[in-house]
Amino acid sequence: MTRKRVRSEAICLWLRPDELALIRERMAEAGIRNMSAYLRKMALNGYVLNVDLAPVRELVSLQRRCANNLNQVAIQANTYGGIYPQELARLQKDYEALWGPLSDLLKKLAAVVEL
Repeated sequence: MTRKRVRSEAICLWLRPDELALIRERMAEAGIRNMSAYLRKMALNGYVLNVDLAPVRELVSLQRRCANNLNQVAIQANTYGGIYPQELARLQKDYEALWGPLSDLLKKLAAVVEL
């Protein structure tokens, strides 16, 4: 049984060895292993965007901790009828720690969008 190709047109590209090495280097920088996919992306869009999601993972971790702390305070307030000022101060500190990196990440994303 033969499969029909989704892309049925081929383009032949001749390169010097140094040009091929540069393309492979840029593919590695972008984290792309498939040369056909890389060349197609570059030809159609002109750029490949490689995003490091480590800051987002850190923000998700901070958000989970803040949500957990807020849940504990809500349980405390509902069960015992009140909360301690120290708990509110700790929550405020956690949310401040969350908003600083979030603001930095949003600035970086805005700079990427301007490109």
